[in-house]
Amino acid sequence: MTDPTDFVLLIVSSPSGAGKTTLCSRLRDGFPDLHFSVSHTTRQPRRNEVDGREYHFVDPPRFEQMIRAGAFAEWARVHDHLYGTSLNEIEIARTTAKGILFDIDYQGARQIKAIVPEATLVFILPPSLAELERRLRARGTEDEATKLRRLANAKGEIEHYGLFDFIVVNNDVERASEELRAIYIAERCRRERHALRCEQLLVEGRTAK
Repeated sequence: MTDPTDFVLLIVSSPSGAGKTTLCSRLRDGFPDLHFSVSHTTRQPRRNEVDGREYHFVDPPRFEQMIRAGAFAEWARVHDHLYGTSLNEIEIARTTAKGILFDIDYQGARQIKAIVPEATLVFILPPSLAELERRLRARGTEDEATKLRRLANAKGEIEHYGLFDFIVVNNDVERASEELRAIYIAERCRRERHALRCEQLLVEGRTAK
């Protein structure tokens, strides 16, 4: 059982194409004790995506059934598809890991923050909208209409930057990775997470006299 005071709940969001999936993957590689929350979605898998690894891919009726059953900590409609984080993902992480990492949009981030106020929220920004468009086109995973819709939605997503605790500009992936890594380490070192240890040491010191 993980000490609950050590548990970090880290949420990473960004407009589509800003690079949050790459940055989250790098963070996970550096911290094996950080559990990745695998979201449910109704969209189709992209090339090289595996069910249960990137997402739990389900059809709309199954997703809606889970909503009715209260199975989600958060869910939202994004780019005409449904995405959600199951409560079970969080419970598994609390008993097996030092923290949990969410790769979700700002709507999901807001919902989780409402029920877990100590959650840490990070927003990944592209260096410019022109660069965001270039990355989306280079990705080659969507048709033209989907690319244009994602670009149109990007400004609306950036408008919610005030919800987040940290902003990382992904102009250089190496630097952005280091910044995200530093945020996670800093969160693990917060005074509040170690107050009980400090008090226990003080008690030991008094009883040893």
